[in-house]
Amino acid sequence: MTTTDSVRSVRSAPEPEPVRRPGVHSWDEFTTLREIIVGDASGTVVPDQRDPSAWLSSYPKLTAAQLAEIEVGAVPRHIIEEANEDLAELASALRGLGITVHRPAVPDHDAEFGSPAWRSRGRSSYCPRDLTLVIGSTIIETPSPMRARYFELFGLRDLFQEYLLAGAHWIAAPRPRLPDELFLVDADGLPDLGETEPVFDAANVLRIGRDVLYQVSRSGNEFGLRWLQDTLGVFGGLRVHPLRNVYGHTHIDSTIALLRPGLALLNPARIRQDAVPEPLRNWDVLWCPPLRPQVPPSRATLSEVWIGMNLLMIDHEHAVVDAGQPELIKALEGKGIAVLPLRLRHAQVLGGGFHCVTLDTVRDGGAENYLD
Repeated sequence: MTTTDSVRSVRSAPEPEPVRRPGVHSWDEFTTLREIIVGDASGTVVPDQRDPSAWLSSYPKLTAAQLAEIEVGAVPRHIIEEANEDLAELASALRGLGITVHRPAVPDHDAEFGSPAWRSRGRSSYCPRDLTLVIGSTIIETPSPMRARYFELFGLRDLFQEYLLAGAHWIAAPRPRLPDELFLVDADGLPDLGETEPVFDAANVLRIGRDVLYQVSRSGNEFGLRWLQDTLGVFGGLRVHPLRNVYGHTHIDSTIALLRPGLALLNPARIRQDAVPEPLRNWDVLWCPPLRPQVPPSRATLSEVWIGMNLLMIDHEHAVVDAGQPELIKALEGKGIAVLPLRLRHAQVLGGGFHCVTLDTVRDGGAENYLD
């Protein structure tokens, strides 16, 4: 199916009556999408890997010796230009479906900043999903363990203020101090995350109506889980499900993708068929087929090949998927999901697929119980 045919197919669906809501309303990953933020790769920087938070968050599977070979600093211009072409195509396709699309302002990621204990430069505005968690009508700025991302959300500050004035709620987790003591080295000589303060990325979380999955890993600690549980407890009726020993590195959305109520796409390299996470054990599972790498071999990547399963649901029956993954597209179509095939040529190098490079702020669904 071509991009044009896919867009036409989605647009032919009957439009529901408009519903008056706060400026932000998003409880899940799969009900009909109405409003979204699409990232921008401009000015992307690979931080100095001598910073333990950068090692932990960027290349946690590389040894210290391998890390010394990483090219740091500004990402080559041709990668940025091609990434922005792909993001612009994504934004245009979503607008063609009648979805409201916002783009972040891009701060100077190469400007130095810091705290009394450390200095850093920025990273990127490519993945707005990573640092902002939307629960219903509430925007939550999360406490990333990566120093280079400390001021990244300033690029969305104006939009968040508009949402606040439109009736959304807006809170932020306690700003982390990110001392050296937070960053550990495990028995294999690889970086690990400690428990000196609550830290986690929003991309450690998936939303299923009244339920939230939180992946405990190198990008989200147990203390961060405790903070999120306590904070969402104020909402009333929400349940946070810890996922431990599923994937110990960064983020959850290349391990689990929620396709519609009762159907999940799972990564067979990270989840055993006899060890599906408890909250999803009553759901049908589509095991992701082998994926095709897209990586130029001359450059290290922030993501593995599994970033190819990092898809964006437009609604229960339509998904934006990497056009370079025909086996995955066929598997999704076999489950009745029509695919809008688009490209993100540098998803592996820059560390983000279609779910990562977007942040949905308005979907039709509510705080439903999809698990019981």
